[in-house]
Amino acid sequence: MNKTAIISRTVWVLSLVSLCTDIASEMLYPVMPVYLKEIGFSIAAIGILEGIAEAVAGLSKGYFGTWSDNTGKRMPFVRWGYGLSAISKPMMALLTYPWWIFIARVVDRTGKGLRTGARDAILVQESTPSTKARVFGFHRALDTTGALLGPSLSLLFLYYAPQQYRQLFLWAFIPGIIAVALTFLMKDTGAKSQVKKQWPSFKSFYQYWLQSPSAYKRLTGALLVFALFNSSDTLLLLKMKETGLSDTALIGVYIFYNGIYAILSYPLASIADKIGAKKILIAGMVLFSIVYAGMGIGGNIIWYLLLFLLYGAYAAATEGVSKAWIASIVPKENTAAALGTFSGFQSIAAFLASSIAGLIWVILGASFTFILSAVVSLLVVIYIYRKTT
Repeated sequence: MNKTAIISRTVWVLSLVSLCTDIASEMLYPVMPVYLKEIGFSIAAIGILEGIAEAVAGLSKGYFGTWSDNTGKRMPFVRWGYGLSAISKPMMALLTYPWWIFIARVVDRTGKGLRTGARDAILVQESTPSTKARVFGFHRALDTTGALLGPSLSLLFLYYAPQQYRQLFLWAFIPGIIAVALTFLMKDTGAKSQVKKQWPSFKSFYQYWLQSPSAYKRLTGALLVFALFNSSDTLLLLKMKETGLSDTALIGVYIFYNGIYAILSYPLASIADKIGAKKILIAGMVLFSIVYAGMGIGGNIIWYLLLFLLYGAYAAATEGVSKAWIASIVPKENTAAALGTFSGFQSIAAFLASSIAGLIWVILGASFTFILSAVVSLLVVIYIYRKTT
């Protein structure tokens, strides 16, 4: 790493890789449920498919993160991870048999599991203690820019080619393969492994948690409780839909949110490097509480734009900053395992959160669902303030 540069060449390239990959993924995000229904999937089958896919991603992150640490190598995991995600896009369009679609989704999520821990370890390696949050924030900013451009390109394509979903999947392969090509501009500079065993056991997806420092357990434990009450953004969009907003307005609000997220990620990370990750993370989680309480109240399009402005700020203040904080409290040689394990548990918690929120919504109503999440998040804030350093 060039110590004189806050953002090194490697971080730039890796961030561009994430940007291209997110463009490919987010091009398909708005149409995936519609496409699956069109080729014969029921709502229940879609739920099962996505649940299994996310479970694969979650369980594999800790495993492959540990494997990366054991071998001391990063780039093979990064290249294969992004490569699998890229080839999954045209796979979805070539055949429409249920088992084939299932394989394609598992391939995509396995790719995410492969790359996550190793990629985050590279970001840590390319930073210093005083720039760690900024490096993660910069990467998150470009990644989220992909989430902004992807749906926009999808809307543009479908405007000129309505319902041509299979063609859209093929077009999404282009940014995906560009991402893979960019990975060859990076070299593997990971430290040599001090561990003789290179193939971790299956239980590695949770094993690091058992042997991790107490500071890691306290912080990630609190963040995982928070994740259990942080349901899918789909429920936020559904809440707005129930108040009468059009589909165009919903997508517009979602794009607006991603724009705020991308714009604020690096500035808030810079502040975190100066005043501490803990303060920025807590501030972000307080914003989350405000947003969810506001969703429980409801309102018009202006109200929701204000809430999603705050929601974008919350995301920018927490995603990269939390990883930077975690990386600062674990041994360097365990970085990929620590971040991969946390990301894996976080994926599983996110899946459970949407299931729990959906059940509470049906039984007690939308307002109670959002307000409960707001209250629990404030309790987590209090715990992090008092019990972490």
